[in-house]
Parts: sequence; C-alpha cells; structure tokens
Amino acid sequence: MEVLTKLWSRGKEFLGVDYPIMAGAMTWISNYKLVSAVSNNGGFGCLAAGNMPPELLAREIDLTFAATAKPFATNLITIAPNYREHMKIAVDKGVPFIIFAGSFPRGSDIKVAKQNGAKVLAFASNESIAQRMIDSGVDGLLLEGMEAGGHIGHVSLIILLQQVLFNIKDFPIFVAGGIGTGKLVAHLLLMGAYGIQMGTRFVATEESEVHPRFKEVFLKARARDAIATPAVGSELNVVAVRAIKNKGMNLFADLQMELIQKNRRGEISKQDAQFEVEHFWVGALRKAVQEGDVDYGSLMAGQSVGLIDKVQTIRELFDEIMTDAEDELQRIRVALG
Repeated sequence: MEVLTKLWSRGKEFLGVDYPIMAGAMTWISNYKLVSAVSNNGGFGCLAAGNMPPELLAREIDLTFAATAKPFATNLITIAPNYREHMKIAVDKGVPFIIFAGSFPRGSDIKVAKQNGAKVLAFASNESIAQRMIDSGVDGLLLEGMEAGGHIGHVSLIILLQQVLFNIKDFPIFVAGGIGTGKLVAHLLLMGAYGIQMGTRFVATEESEVHPRFKEVFLKARARDAIATPAVGSELNVVAVRAIKNKGMNLFADLQMELIQKNRRGEISKQDAQFEVEHFWVGALRKAVQEGDVDYGSLMAGQSVGLIDKVQTIRELFDEIMTDAEDELQRIRVALG
C-alpha cells in the first residue's frame, strides 16, 4: 500500500484518520452507531443533524463521543429551522469537525466554529464559490457532483473536478458523487483530491441500521434507477433530490403543485412552503429507513447504487477500496513505464 499511503497522506493528516474516506451524512441513517463504526474502522464518520430536535442531536453527539475516540464531524444544514440551536450544540460540545451544508455558511458562523476548536468544511459548486468559502475561512472544501444521493446540485463531479480541483492548489479538497470503487479513488487522488466521500455504499453495510427492505432495493437497483426529482415550476426553488424511483416520487410532484396553488392564494408563505417540502422528504426518508416502506418512502441513493451487489462490513468495504486502489495505482505505474 506504499503508493496509496503516499497519495492520501495529506487527507489522513487533515482528518486525523487512517483512511481519508468520509461517510457522507445521511438523515436517519448516519446516527452515532454508523458514525462511530466508520471512525473506529479508520475512516471518517459524519453525523447527520438534518432537522432533528435539538435535544436529540445533543444526545447523538454525546453517544458518538462515548462510542469512539476518533475524529468525526457533525453535518449542519444551514437552512434547517433548528440550525441555530444545532450550531450552538455542536460548538458547545466541542465537535472536532463541522460541515456546513444546505447553503453557504455565514462568515460569522465559520469564525465561531473555528474559535471553539473545530475544523470547518463547506460545499462548493464552482470555482468562485470555492474561493469565496476559502476567503471566509473554511479549512477544507467538499465537491459533490449531482451523481450523489439526497439533495443535489446541478453539476456533475467530472465538471467540478475541472472547475475547482484542477484550479485550486494546496488546499484540502475532498470529492463526492458517484464514487463506488477503489479504482476511481486512485484516479481522484492522482488528480489532487485529499480524499473522497461516499454515502450510498455505506448504506449497504452490516453496521447500517436501515431496514432490510431498504438494503434489498439497493442490491437490485441499477444506476439509472436513481433519478433526480423534477421541480414543478420555479416558485418554490425546490432543490432536487436523487432517489430510487417509486410511487412516493409521484406524491412529491403532487405536493409541489398543491403548495404552489396555496402560495398563490396567500394561504402559505414561500418559506413555509419550502419547509413543507423538506418535511415531506424527512418523513418519507424515515418511512423507508426505519419502517421499510419502499413503495412510498424515500429511497435516497446516488447513482453508485448500480455498483452495489452485496452487503458487507465497513472493514470489508475499506479493505476492498484500498486493495483495488493500490492495484490500480500499480497498473498505472506499469503503463507509464
């Protein structure tokens, strides 16, 4: 593993882990058990705050600290109604890493997090936003392509690599979206990435507590089954969500039309309508994850779901990624003579 160790040494040092493989924060999935299992196996776990009740987030952070002495992050959604309280809890409890998601964090929030000892990461969807985040004081960036699951942007990882990774040097950048094999990890490291983030593959692990029916769908799904939800009109500024197509997706289209009509009649504000949209996804995801409702629940998944053919332990997943990455690097070395 000599070549691989050298390539991802910067990411290891930045995160303080054995492998700079981040487990993306997934609402109702990335709880303290999964996060601590990832971190205890040498990776980097990310606790998903979502819009959970503040007291529940506080409990999850405490349980994570109790279950692992290794570094982990709390992912905070800046547009969540409970964001302010989440931010205070994460800072007061000394979470070692804070990842801002949902929208761009305020410079003041970045400053508060860093003053209290946390390293801060934020997402960037183009070069100008990446530079803006760097200027605002973030310690690292996440580039997430639209191939990812859950809430997604508009640009593929292939483009983000060329727009951001190739143009910003000597700064911690981790990449995500559609990553499912060690071979690809090898190439991303060669391109300059400090490390990678995966979400979908961690769903299909023994340590993931999602309902067995949820995992069964993942094993059967093809890449093209994980589709992005279309926005009905532009009035609600709905952020697309990538999930495996089922009956519940049709309900989401109906919900958007209903909320647009209510907004036009003055029965609901635009902000409250947007909260209703998020409430729908949180509830639908919980149905699928905890109750196994694969017909009407939300089966959030990245297109890498098409690469999954088995459920394995996190240890087995890491071993596979590392072996395949090192084999690919050796193949490249031979090819280059």
